Amino acid sequence: MPADMNDYFKKKRPNSNQNPSGGNNNNQSFNNPLNNMGGSKAPMIFVLIALVFGLIVLKPFTIINSGEVGIKINTGKFEEKPLQPGLHFFIPILQKIVPVNTRVRMITYSNENKQVLSDGYSRYEGGLRRNPAIRVMDSRGLDVDIDLAVQYNLRPESAPKTIATWGTAWEDKIINTKVREIVRDVIGKYAAENLPQKRTEIAKEIQERVRKKVESIPGSPVDLDSVELRNIQLPPKIKAKIEELQAEKQNVMIAEQQKDRAKREAERKAEIARGEAQKRRIEAEGQADQIRIEAQAQAKANQIIAQSLTDKLLQMEQIHTQGKFNEALKVNKDAQIFLTPGGAVPNIWVDAKGKEQKAVSAQQ
Repeated sequence: MPADMNDYFKKKRPNSNQNPSGGNNNNQSFNNPLNNMGGSKAPMIFVLIALVFGLIVLKPFTIINSGEVGIKINTGKFEEKPLQPGLHFFIPILQKIVPVNTRVRMITYSNENKQVLSDGYSRYEGGLRRNPAIRVMDSRGLDVDIDLAVQYNLRPESAPKTIATWGTAWEDKIINTKVREIVRDVIGKYAAENLPQKRTEIAKEIQERVRKKVESIPGSPVDLDSVELRNIQLPPKIKAKIEELQAEKQNVMIAEQQKDRAKREAERKAEIARGEAQKRRIEAEGQADQIRIEAQAQAKANQIIAQSLTDKLLQMEQIHTQGKFNEALKVNKDAQIFLTPGGAVPNIWVDAKGKEQKAVSAQQ
């Protein structure tokens, strides 16, 4: 050190070796610690100090987290190969590393005011952007608000080229503008009152056209996950008209249901009546068949009997009947009996005592 600086430290440094009388020992002088270092060690210490200072101040490194890739920029030029998650060093001033989020992101188009949930780590929330509902015109020029949600993510392998081509506002240029354009074209083909009925068809067409539009971009910078149609907000007049029509349709539907119910009831009763008539017809046919069969059997029996009757058999039956009358005369002597020759007509029994005529068939 310079001589004047050594003199300054000697004057300022208190002497630790004092004599008992309180005087100072002028023989003890202050030694500069740097004087004890060898000539070869001092430069190394200065270099280490400079390195630590540079690491702290310049920070020539960065950490790429999972779900991100790093883009290294060399003197303003983007390297084509992205940096994977981990620790990466760069040369300050000449180089720079920019982390880019490649997680699934979402853009919502809605007029609903919902609270955004976050865990406090803004770099890890995946990217959630809220935009107002897309206002478009239907085929008659009426304003309609469309509520959508679009999920997508930046492709890691093409992230450097995407940022170099589209910039940091790539979401607005690739997703936002194309979604608005396609929604405007699709909704413009329909009348507002027909949109609720065509909801499924419209949602499918929007998703297919957005996917086709995004995939047609050179280099395929973005992977599109889904396009969800959440709500179609109609003008108040159209909405009231649709509700009125729905109420009328509901009344017509109720009337049709009542009509169908009455028709089914009438058909049921007619079916029961037909069943009863069929039952009676079958029963009548059964009874007629029974009578016919019995008559046929009786006729056949009579025919057999008629064929078996002879004159001698009839005479024998007449004699047998006459015997019964004779037995009856023994009891009632006042009775009168008239006999018919040949036995063709039954005998007539007359009770003379009672003056009552009784016809008794004597033919067995």
